[in-house]
Amino acid sequence: MVHEPIISVIISTYNSLEWLKKTLWSYEQQTFRDFEIIIADDGSDEETANFIKQYQPESNRKIIHVWHEDNGFQKSAILNKALLACSTDYVVMSDGDCLAREDFLQVHYERRKEGYFLSGGYYKLPLDLSQKITKDDILTQKCFNLQWLKRNGLPESYKTQKLNSGFVQANIMERLTPTNASWNGHNSSGWKKDLLAVNGFDERMQYGGQDRELGERLFNYGIKSIQIRYSAICLHLDHSRGYKNQESIEKNKAIRKNTKTSKSAFTEYGIIKSSPVKHED
Repeated sequence: MVHEPIISVIISTYNSLEWLKKTLWSYEQQTFRDFEIIIADDGSDEETANFIKQYQPESNRKIIHVWHEDNGFQKSAILNKALLACSTDYVVMSDGDCLAREDFLQVHYERRKEGYFLSGGYYKLPLDLSQKITKDDILTQKCFNLQWLKRNGLPESYKTQKLNSGFVQANIMERLTPTNASWNGHNSSGWKKDLLAVNGFDERMQYGGQDRELGERLFNYGIKSIQIRYSAICLHLDHSRGYKNQESIEKNKAIRKNTKTSKSAFTEYGIIKSSPVKHED
């Protein structure tokens, strides 16, 4: 039975099919059921498209595949297209390398609030452990159990408290954490009308901070943020980042700086374009 969606989940991907499969399996286990999935595909090859076609009828979720041709790292552009494809009023954004714990969407749904966006985090797993996690480990939720993760190679760290915080402890830690409640593309949510009001993502921006810049425009628009990094848990699967380069990071920093100093709430290079977007190789 396909549930009528109340929230839309945008999952970004690019030629990382094994990680995308694991991510989608994690959404099959969500306790909150009334959602649709929009896969924002930044130009993956036919193997990914074929898998999604096969997976769509197998899932109890409505799954929409939004794709454009591979033209380098153009995640901002495909996220804007995915945002327009959302059929609901509320949007959760994450990545195709992030496993969502079974209560992930329940937290986003219950904590949503007019005039705010929600800011979550992730727990990054080492590569060997990312590869080791199986479909069964996801469906049974073993992979979110701290002791299981440690037995399978998770290093000791004070950050592991994020994985086993109870409701009360998580709420206390979210109030006390010095981490800024910014828009984080792997784990954030907000009202579609607010995301459209600031014109979505700035499509000039490639890898490095394009999600934070969106959040800064939301702040300038008058939207506030709520911290949920200890309540909405997702595990980040490790992988290489061939698209990461210092030039794009520096360019993005300059755009972000201008957004802050000008207190801009709207980009001319977003969903509605008043200026052409020039993509650099």
